[in-house]
Amino acid sequence: MKSFLLRIVLCGALSCALPIVPKTDQITEGEIQLAEKYLRSYYPEPEGTPVLRSRGNKINMADKIRQMQEFFGLRVTGQLDSHTLDVMKKPRCGVPDIGELRSAHARNRWPQKDLKYSIQNYTPDMDPADVEDAIERAWKVWSDVTPLTFTKTSADSADILISFVAGYHRSNPYDRGFDGYGGELAHAFYPAYGGDAHFDEDEFWTRDLKGTNLFLVAAHEFGHSLGLGHSGIWGTLMFSTYVPSDPQNFRLHEEDIYRIQQLYGPPEDDNNIYIYDDSLESPQFPTNSPSEELPPDMCDPHLSFDAVSTLRGETLFFKDSFMWRTNPQRRNIEKGPISDFWPALKGGIEAAYELEDKDTLFLFKGQRYWATQANIIQPGYPKNIHALGFPKSVKKIDAALFDKNTKRTLFFSGDKYWSYDETKMSMENGYPRKISLDFPGITSTVDAAFQHNGHFYLFSGSKQYVFESRQKRLTGIKKSSSWFGCK
Repeated sequence: MKSFLLRIVLCGALSCALPIVPKTDQITEGEIQLAEKYLRSYYPEPEGTPVLRSRGNKINMADKIRQMQEFFGLRVTGQLDSHTLDVMKKPRCGVPDIGELRSAHARNRWPQKDLKYSIQNYTPDMDPADVEDAIERAWKVWSDVTPLTFTKTSADSADILISFVAGYHRSNPYDRGFDGYGGELAHAFYPAYGGDAHFDEDEFWTRDLKGTNLFLVAAHEFGHSLGLGHSGIWGTLMFSTYVPSDPQNFRLHEEDIYRIQQLYGPPEDDNNIYIYDDSLESPQFPTNSPSEELPPDMCDPHLSFDAVSTLRGETLFFKDSFMWRTNPQRRNIEKGPISDFWPALKGGIEAAYELEDKDTLFLFKGQRYWATQANIIQPGYPKNIHALGFPKSVKKIDAALFDKNTKRTLFFSGDKYWSYDETKMSMENGYPRKISLDFPGITSTVDAAFQHNGHFYLFSGSKQYVFESRQKRLTGIKKSSSWFGCK
């Protein structure tokens, strides 16, 4: 716990209802100041505060931390822990995560379908032609799923002005400027405030991922220009923080499509499988599209999984070309194509596990495996599974789990399993061993596996076998679909 003096520094300007620094974390005064600024900027009081304007009124720090944690799907404690700070330190959009969009639906959309934009200036980081290409492709992200059109024009006739600026640049009464390199990358105004988009010139803008990718940030900001607020769903384009992904294989998340079509409807010549219907509460897929694979029924009593893994506090369940995502802080279970996250993989994931301290997820398919951070496949992958030390007789991995207690990864293949020392990066001696000897009750292939709350969950067919992780003692057998609340 920080000293009493440090708590006074924090609470002097804020009303502190609960302790915000857990005993296990060493939070510096600078980090506390960062948190104050972050919460004032992106979780302003009251919620009706116009876009991008920061108020100087007091806020309840603990309540705002809880609000931020809930938005990002973190463990909601109201405490300024290291995980919460990590999110606060990530580059992000300058538009608040809460605000007036809750009650200004009609004002935050354009009345016309044909919009014109003007690029006011160009960043010296990129060739002007590459800037124009990135901007044009970013608008196309939204024109592909709506009846809107976007045309480049002169400033005099433009609806939306696009510019690269640095520091303080109050071109709008609600503009608070930029903060230098890192932090805020860009911001844009909702239609009710003009729709203009500003990009921080202190960033290093690129057409690839060697800096901050202009296309990805522009596509996000143009979502605001069209009336969308932030999404708390990781993997969506409108997620608050910048998540680098392959710009050449970008695909708009179904949640983004659903929300923009709530405002403008689908394209007039819509041949997409995604149908907007304002009477529906969630995205719906048509039943008359036989060429599209339908997602499995998550409450099918015979449901089995191809792979299961944790990822940044969520749990991913893979089946064929789809996956479900569960978050302990949310009721809704998200589902969607695997290709929405990893276009190069599409489907057929056979095993997966996460190394949380490296923020890396490993995905296995046949004799190859990939390392990915968020949805970015790391350089040098895929690799062959035999590089991990498997004998040539092993043709694929059926399941994998990382044991947090021993820092070992257990790989299951056929009726055997191996133990891989992640610290030494080598297979342990004495393996493989028979699965049935160490995991009593398992009589067939392990399809998927992961560790959760001190237990191993081994999935075989429609059943999951729960083992105490240290003693490998069987504690129960459940339906695989029980994770979805199915009876």
